[in-house]
Amino acid sequence: MTGLAARSSKFSHPTNSSDWADWFFGPFLAKWIERGRDHRHGGYFDTLDANGEPVADAPKTVLAQARLLYTFAHLAEMTGDDRFRTAAVEALSVLPRFRKPNGLYCRALTREGRATAEPGDAVARSYDQSFVVLALSTWQAVSPSADTAAELESCWSAIEANLRDSLTGLLLEDDSVTAPAADDAPMRAQNPHMHLYEGALQAFEMSGEPRWLDRAAALREVALAHFHDAQSGTITEFLAPNLSLLPGKAGGRREIGHQCEWAWLLRREMTLGGKTDLTGIIAKLEGFAFAQGFATSGLMEGAAFDAISVDGEVMERSFLLWPQTEAIKMHAVRHMAGEAGAADAGRRLMTLMFERYFYDRPIFVNQLDAEGETLWPEALSRLLYHIVLALTEGARAGLWPGPTR
Repeated sequence: MTGLAARSSKFSHPTNSSDWADWFFGPFLAKWIERGRDHRHGGYFDTLDANGEPVADAPKTVLAQARLLYTFAHLAEMTGDDRFRTAAVEALSVLPRFRKPNGLYCRALTREGRATAEPGDAVARSYDQSFVVLALSTWQAVSPSADTAAELESCWSAIEANLRDSLTGLLLEDDSVTAPAADDAPMRAQNPHMHLYEGALQAFEMSGEPRWLDRAAALREVALAHFHDAQSGTITEFLAPNLSLLPGKAGGRREIGHQCEWAWLLRREMTLGGKTDLTGIIAKLEGFAFAQGFATSGLMEGAAFDAISVDGEVMERSFLLWPQTEAIKMHAVRHMAGEAGAADAGRRLMTLMFERYFYDRPIFVNQLDAEGETLWPEALSRLLYHIVLALTEGARAGLWPGPTR
């Protein structure tokens, strides 16, 4: 193995999930933190290239910085390890640079922290704000302060004031949208709702404050009212600005990763004490994913496809990294619920993920084809959020070892 994927002398080539977990939480993360950090201007680089080198001249996004703040705060909260706390502080140090006068966070800045020449980088996307909520609520649990608590509440208030469609309660794409139902408005997307739901659930778990669970439930109710296709039991990715289904195949496209992710979140709400029985929706989401969403043969057997149709036809016979992590999370919580076979499925997919996306590579790759060939070689820093959360959920379920101090 080479680069960041080189193993310590203890393992020449791990063959099971426990060894992979030990390696990832130990030498891999230590080397990634050093490689991914921008030692000159602070924060982290958004992308490491196919050779494992930072793409230094690219802008920094608030999405990457917020996700990394969450990732390392999550690990620090679990372990009490100062190396993760220090890594979280690095991301936290640059987050205020993105803050706009309206209390939201802009999409991207130059490496040095200045406005870019792209108008789209100045907008505040609802998708990005969800990760600011996720990150600040977790950091507050690690290092409680009045300032962080105030900024977390300020961010939520700014979302409510600037990113809510007053007619539907849905989130706007960004703070430049003034007529969300207009023909030329952005499509309505389920993803920002899902992640803000996640952020509110995390804020409740970290703080114990009931208003966060109430906020999560209200957001989930609005999102499912519009994006949940009751007939198929699936989550629709996008709707037209007027809330109609997209025409043709686009309207029937389903991402397996998001079916798994919604199922995991709905289970989480119930575990945290949510009052709504969501078991029926969960069963349909998981059933749809299992029925057609995973490769049944070949080098990628057991991996989640990028997208299938609502009728079960494989639309994208490719395999991004992040859907594998969401499927692992789904297997982990199913195992904790006592469902037979979930533990073995989670371990198999976790091992497959490391064998195909990490082994003998400078860091990891983002997307593979059905033959395991690389389609997207760059290692996106924001993906650490997906990988770490999948592995800590698996560890919480007892599928493999977790991070240690």
